[in-house]
Parts: sequence; structure tokens; C-alpha cells
Amino acid sequence: MKNVFSNNLKRLRLQKRLTQEQAAETLGVSAQSISRWECNTTCPDIMLLPEIARLYCVTVDDLFKENSSAYENYAQRLASVYESTHKPEDFLKADIEFKKLKESGNYTLEDCRIHGIIHIFMMRYCKQLAVEKFNHIINEFERVKNNSPDNKIYWKTRFQIIHYYIEMGRSSEVCKNQQDRLKKHSDDYMEWTALIYAYYYAGDYEKAYECFIKAQDKFPDKWEIFDIASDVCRALKKYDEAIKYCDISYELNSEYLDALYSKAFCFEEMGDYKSAYNTWIQIVKSLKDEGYEVDAQDEKKHAQACLEKIKQ
Repeated sequence: MKNVFSNNLKRLRLQKRLTQEQAAETLGVSAQSISRWECNTTCPDIMLLPEIARLYCVTVDDLFKENSSAYENYAQRLASVYESTHKPEDFLKADIEFKKLKESGNYTLEDCRIHGIIHIFMMRYCKQLAVEKFNHIINEFERVKNNSPDNKIYWKTRFQIIHYYIEMGRSSEVCKNQQDRLKKHSDDYMEWTALIYAYYYAGDYEKAYECFIKAQDKFPDKWEIFDIASDVCRALKKYDEAIKYCDISYELNSEYLDALYSKAFCFEEMGDYKSAYNTWIQIVKSLKDEGYEVDAQDEKKHAQACLEKIKQ
């Protein structure tokens, strides 16, 4: 093992085109120390190993492996570690090193390419993990038959995974699955809401609207249906209907402010900035009443923007 280590030190130094003097200067030791390490006469202090590894653009483990090769830089070596392990902690280490390179001005186009690759791997991991988490929640609630309309966590998760799969280009599959669910649970207003939601995020606004018309006749007192309907009508530029459904949704559940947000955006798109301003002020007041001062300040900016439009 000592021979492997000493041989690596020499080979890695030569691969990096460094003289013993240059390596010594960087590590803060004498050239004689470098020579003794490479000749297997002595070994460096264990605390120096991370610095030696970084100098030769390898990991500490690489120093003890046969035929280790130096990389262009330390970030690229850490990227290769992540590509092998796919562990999030290894991604973070590589990402930090690439960011350091960028800040130092030594970030090459090849570094940029490899940096992008590890983000793709991490993205895939995150997507897979998200689906696993969502499915776990859904399966657990359905296993114990606790998926009633009152179960907010269950339905939030259902809507989230619908949205996610549609973003992944699986719109037809999602809508078909939701149609099948609705056939089995036609008396469940949340299944109707989920189908409208699926059509809406799939961009099929006409089908979403048709589905809503059927649903409102069956469930005229369910705010969830009118809430998503307002977004559908807004997408279809049926602004009067959208505002009407916003009002119904808010009247049925004034604790859910999304209806007010949709209403404000509708007014803005219609060019009715006075009504939009009044709606944003209503949102600001509601947020303050609920203790959300920071959010209230953010939405106050929307109100101010509408006020500026009115003054023009």
C-alpha cells in the first residue's frame, strides 16, 4: 500500500506537470519532503492528505488506489464520484467545487458541460424521489380508506402528482386515468375537481369547461369546483364567468384566498386596473389579518403597480 501511495504521488504530480518545487510551494513543505514521499522514505502528515488530493485533482481515496489518474480539476473528479454513486451528498460536493471554479474565473466550457450533466442526474433522482413520496402518501391513505374529500393532504398530493405527470408530457395518460377514477367514484366531487384540474393543466380548456358545467349541476355548493373553474374560464378569456366563479368560490370558503388572486389577475388582463387594485388591497388586508405580514408586503406591490396603471 505504501508503494502504491508513493507511486501515485509521483505519477499524479507528473500528470499535473508540476515540479517537486512547485508542489512543495503549494503544500507549504520542502521539495525534499516531496522527494521523500515519492521515494517511499517518509509519509506526509495525515492532515495534508486532503490538500495533496486537491492539488492533484483526485480524492483522498484515489491516493491509495493503483493507477489513479489526475483530473483536469478537483470539481471534475468530484463529478465523476457523483456519477458513480448518485448520492445527493456527492452531488453537493461537486456542485460547490464547480461554483468555486466559476467564482475564481477558471470555469471552462468543459466544466460547464460536466456541471450540467450532474444536474441532469440530480434532477432525475429528485423526480424519482418526489414520485415515491407522493405515491407513498396516496397509497397509505387509500390503504386505510382515508381518502375522503375532507382529507386535504391526500387531495393536495393527488393534484400535485397530476400536475407533475402532465409537466412530464404524460397528459393523455393522466386524463385517461382520472376519467377511469371518475367512472368509479362519480358521486365524489373531488374526483370531478381532479378531472377538471387534469384537463386544465393539460391545456385542454374546452374539455375542462365542459366537465365543470356537468360538475356544478351535481355539486353547486363545493368551492373547490368553482375555484378551478375560475382558472379555466380565465384561460378561455371568459373573464366575466371567471370573476363570477371566483366570487362563488370565495363566498363558499373565504379562508382560501386563491379565488381573490384569480380575480385580481382577471381584472388586470381585462385592463380594469381599478377593480384589480381594490382586489389586491382586499388580499393584502386578509393576509395581514392572518398574520402574514411578509406576504402582504409582496402583494402590496401588485396593488401599487395597478395604481400606477390607473394614473397613466
